[in-house]
Amino acid sequence: MTPSPAGLIITRCTVLTHDDHEGIGFAEDSAIVVRDGVVEAVISSAQAEELTATERIDAHGQVALPGLVNCHTHAPMVALRGVAEDLPTEEWFNDVVWPVESNLTEQDVASGARLACAEMIRGGVTCFADHYFSMDAVAAVVDECGMRAHLGEAYFSSQGPQGRERSLEFALRHRGGAGGRITTTLAPHAPYTVDDADLAATAELAREHGLPVHLHASENRDQAEASLARHGVTPIEVLRRTGILDVDVLIAHGTGILDRDLPILRNAAGRVAVASAPRGYLKFAWPTTTPVRALRDLGIPVGLATDGAASNNSLDVWESMALTALIQKSTTGDPRWLTARQALHHATLQSARAVGLGEVAGSIAPGRRADIILVDLTGPHTQPVHDLAATLVHSARSSDVRTTIVDGRVLMRDRELLTIDVPAVVRELGERMPALLDRSHGRRIQEYGT
Repeated sequence: MTPSPAGLIITRCTVLTHDDHEGIGFAEDSAIVVRDGVVEAVISSAQAEELTATERIDAHGQVALPGLVNCHTHAPMVALRGVAEDLPTEEWFNDVVWPVESNLTEQDVASGARLACAEMIRGGVTCFADHYFSMDAVAAVVDECGMRAHLGEAYFSSQGPQGRERSLEFALRHRGGAGGRITTTLAPHAPYTVDDADLAATAELAREHGLPVHLHASENRDQAEASLARHGVTPIEVLRRTGILDVDVLIAHGTGILDRDLPILRNAAGRVAVASAPRGYLKFAWPTTTPVRALRDLGIPVGLATDGAASNNSLDVWESMALTALIQKSTTGDPRWLTARQALHHATLQSARAVGLGEVAGSIAPGRRADIILVDLTGPHTQPVHDLAATLVHSARSSDVRTTIVDGRVLMRDRELLTIDVPAVVRELGERMPALLDRSHGRRIQEYGT
């Protein structure tokens, strides 16, 4: 009996592979067989010649990678790209960003999310973890554009119990949405904007409903020191005493994680992961970065992220990957750490694990969802190739991504976006800018004063 055609076969590419020892390799002249949105097999190109498929992609000269994961961002904030520059963190929040965010409408959030998804698809990001407001609009954009996402409705204690309730309602309403491409989380903003009672209630809701938590904590050293001075505990210790570390939690940034916090994270009852967005730390002149090496030694996944484009100016995970490797070398004084292969591991499988998708995405292997990107290395800036991992991390750019695939569906082919009309989105945002940027009302959605 002749087997039915596969949905998609990608041929003549080099495939990034993962082994059982946290290492990566490359399988040359390979083919990827996709059926019903799932990787069925990785075989030789010669073997694939005998197979039939509804769609075939000849990826000669290209490398197939698992789709990148942006482990912490605020996608709609692309609308604020460049409006608050060269400012310390407190002024950035209080004088510009939080006053402007008080003007946001649900349509602004949708337009920003749509533009962000276009940017991420073009940069080879197939999944993003978003922590923001009016998240019903973001979920709708994810559904229509074909990406995968891990979404949470952010809240502050200043909103009263309604903020926490909305976060739970959103998580339950959209869990498993977009044909299974949406996973959800509870999303308290941070220990400095959400009090202990709200954090404890969030932990209880997470246990009751089987939901993870995504929040900012120990974002920088100043926060950790201020928490110690005022309360006698670090932000990580706050997470322990409120029960947040008893459930699965994704901690954004963590550049203020102290040595005293490491045993607490190691002994957490829940699955702990940290998302690192190094470009923003450099822009804010924070004195320390995410302690990637110490966390890795504890077995804690460190995923790569960009944060929002209002602080980072881009949603380029390739840049985060290269900066992570370079900053780790600089801060540890060891050129052997972080290697290009380790950086690729963080950008792929560790990032998938960080958002709870370690068994679903993050590698190209039988049974995994077919979230795949094809990277063209024929340009002058990537030739010649002596070390493929180093070329990908330190020479390739997001613009070298030719094709982006999620669940076996092609979202970008040969740099052409297939699911988002970028000029239309740019026009929508342009029309909204005068009202969106108006700060004459004097309002803020919150106060930053750690």
